Amino acid sequence: MTHVGKDDEQLEQSLIDIAVESWRFSRLFGKVVGKLDAGESGRYINQIRYFQKKVEESLDSNDLKLVNVEGQPYDAGMAASALNLGDFGPDDVLLVEQMLEPIIMGPKGLRKQGTVMLRKVEA
Repeated sequence: MTHVGKDDEQLEQSLIDIAVESWRFSRLFGKVVGKLDAGESGRYINQIRYFQKKVEESLDSNDLKLVNVEGQPYDAGMAASALNLGDFGPDDVLLVEQMLEPIIMGPKGLRKQGTVMLRKVEA
C-alpha cells in the first residue's frame, strides 16, 4: 500500500516541477511578446493565456494551486524565500517586486516554497 502513496507523491512532485517551469517559461515568453508591436503580439498573448489556463486546470484537478504574491507587502512568514532580503534594513517596508518561482499550495498546505525579489517602499 505504501508504494502507491510514494507513486502519488512522485507524480505530484513531477506536476509541481512542470508547473514551476511552465510558469517561468510563460514569464519569459511574455517579456519577448512585450517587445513585439501591438498588431503582432495579440495572438501570442492569447496563446500564452491559454497555456497558463491549461497549467492551472491541471494543478486544480490535483488539488494544487499556484500562488503569485507579486506586488504584495513582504511578510517574513510568507511561503517564499527572498533572495535579496539582506539588502534591506529591519525597519524597511518591503514589497514583493518579482516572483522568480511561484508558491504551490495543496489541500494539506504548502507543497513548494516560492522565491522572490523585494524592493523597498519609498516613503
